[in-house]
Amino acid sequence: MKREDGPAIRDTAIYYGAMMLLAGIGIALWPSWWSAPFWLAYGVLYGSGGDSRWHECGHGTAFKTPWMNAVVYNIASFMMMRNAVTWQWGHARHHTETTIVGRDPQIALMAPPAARRLAFNFIGIPDAYAAFSRMLLNASGRLDPQEASFVPETEHRKVIRLARIWLSIYAATAFASLAFNSILPLMVIGLPRIYGAWHHVMTGYLQHGGLRDNVLDHRLNTRTVLMNPISRFIYWNMNYHIEHHLFPMVPYHRLPELHELIKNDLPAPNPSIWHAYREMLPVLKRQLRGEEVFIERKLPANAHPFQEYPEAVPINMPA
Repeated sequence: MKREDGPAIRDTAIYYGAMMLLAGIGIALWPSWWSAPFWLAYGVLYGSGGDSRWHECGHGTAFKTPWMNAVVYNIASFMMMRNAVTWQWGHARHHTETTIVGRDPQIALMAPPAARRLAFNFIGIPDAYAAFSRMLLNASGRLDPQEASFVPETEHRKVIRLARIWLSIYAATAFASLAFNSILPLMVIGLPRIYGAWHHVMTGYLQHGGLRDNVLDHRLNTRTVLMNPISRFIYWNMNYHIEHHLFPMVPYHRLPELHELIKNDLPAPNPSIWHAYREMLPVLKRQLRGEEVFIERKLPANAHPFQEYPEAVPINMPA
């Protein structure tokens, strides 16, 4: 759990440096179609890399220096259209009651899933619409009932003030687009939250999708997936998700090491993104039909036992 600034400063410099470079090339080539690959890459860093930066800095583990975590957390919260106050409290609930139906406010695939929503999330539209609607609600001086259930009343003013700041920045960006008769300002701020969301949705579905709900053993409701280096950089090592849920105060850059230390007490990780989806999709298909099924995670023989929850039928997936 020991924290240090060096790895996060390095990765954050690369991250924001790449974003500025890609956006600069995209602006220089605009409106030519030659700019499209640069906008697509920028969008993934903005709309998916922002999710992992929000997550890690929200835990306060990325940097040792608190203000560095706070700065990156607030920038990433704005990029992801998430109220920095609300989502910090909501994420605490997610870790406390992971996949507990009716209690976990940040689960991407809670059974039973909805097919249309699952598909449209890859282009970011439902999530961005919900986020902007929530921003408008908070800016009007109100909190959603679910938010009010986990955000302390003493924090409500902060939620409202921050929503008004976020909304004013987005409004200024939209006004600039109208003034210049161009969507270019929105290509830099706002739209990447939609067209760059696919990677964080792809990886987010793998965190808990198809696994048990209503069980508190993170080895049974959470998935670790071994990913390629580019996805790991975008995702900031959150592919080691069982390890993160078991020990959420371990910095992202130590998770591979943690995995090696405790892997003999965990289910075998999926060796790739594709392998994990091959495991998960058949179960999601059955859940969409209303079946109460889940993937049974196999623990090593010497792993600590867990309490059985027999209300759903396990599926033993082939290796």
